[in-house]
Amino acid sequence: MKIMFSAGEASGDLHGANLARALKQLAPDIELLGMGGEKMRDAGVDIVYDIDNLGVIGIGEIIRKIPFFFRLRDFLVDTMKKEKPDVLVCIDYPGFNMRLIKAAKAAGIPVIYYILPTIWAWHKSRGKTIAKYTDLAISLFPFEAKLYEEIGTNVLYTGHPLLDSVHPSLSRHDAFLKFGLSEEKRTILLMPGSRVQEVTSLLPCMLEAAKQIERDYGDLQFLIPRATTIDKGMLDDIIASSGMTVSTAAIAASGTATLETALMGLPTLLVYRVNRLTYWLSKILVHIESIGLPNIIMGRRVIPELWQDDVTPDNIADAVLPMLDDGPRRAKLCEDLSAVRRTMGESGAVMRTAQAVLTFAR
Repeated sequence: MKIMFSAGEASGDLHGANLARALKQLAPDIELLGMGGEKMRDAGVDIVYDIDNLGVIGIGEIIRKIPFFFRLRDFLVDTMKKEKPDVLVCIDYPGFNMRLIKAAKAAGIPVIYYILPTIWAWHKSRGKTIAKYTDLAISLFPFEAKLYEEIGTNVLYTGHPLLDSVHPSLSRHDAFLKFGLSEEKRTILLMPGSRVQEVTSLLPCMLEAAKQIERDYGDLQFLIPRATTIDKGMLDDIIASSGMTVSTAAIAASGTATLETALMGLPTLLVYRVNRLTYWLSKILVHIESIGLPNIIMGRRVIPELWQDDVTPDNIADAVLPMLDDGPRRAKLCEDLSAVRRTMGESGAVMRTAQAVLTFAR
């Protein structure tokens, strides 16, 4: 049996890798290939196109790269025709994968879509495309599965994969020791995103806010995790130019990171900023009041959000300082984050998804 993947971002690479490992566990002789990154390669996927330089955000950036994306789609279609996989599994990345599934169907390749377009937030018309060109859709949320079912999609709800992977793997003492941190200091996590545009737009502002927070609060330490899609040299240059001496990083760009921190019970500030054209269009097209996944899941503001012009060092500092003390604000945040995890249900989603993929492919 042969399964081909199409994942276009760091989060898709992570979910693709977890799914690949589960598939290998269930069917050791399975062949896996496709577009992905370092994590999928490590999980046993034969990477035919590496996504390192793929991530773009914003309407202007996408328009400039349209010819490239057409060439990439044609390359993957040619690969499908040559390799003849039993099924194509598209993971998230709808701007690209929505077009790829049409080409795959025309080539006679069955399609599974995993981590579906967020039709509950914007671009509802994508739901009709999924219903028409996808043989099986796998949903992460029960409310999402219901929406897709209502428009005629063959959809299966398997749960969210982060429930399997987001949990403490070290004790507090061992974690501080591993990262060279002091247990006596408060630690702030800076998560500027997995795309180059996100990091260059958000990290300098985060670092300036970090300096303000340190001035107002006292002795702190900051931790910055690096996505595999971000060059370490670029990250080091931004940190060095800020005048800060942080060895790692710390507040979160909108995306999967906010759900990860919620599942860990970590009070988080969501920040996001895009170019003016993209923001203007989003104000017209997006029909939800919050963009953070924890907030969308709960139907209310669980974590605070700062968008666009509100993303300033002063505003970030004002939002984060109350999270540092063990007072009522932090207690309420932690209570709400516990509710997010309870609402998302049981673990085991990755294995359930792998079983669904294999059953379909067979």
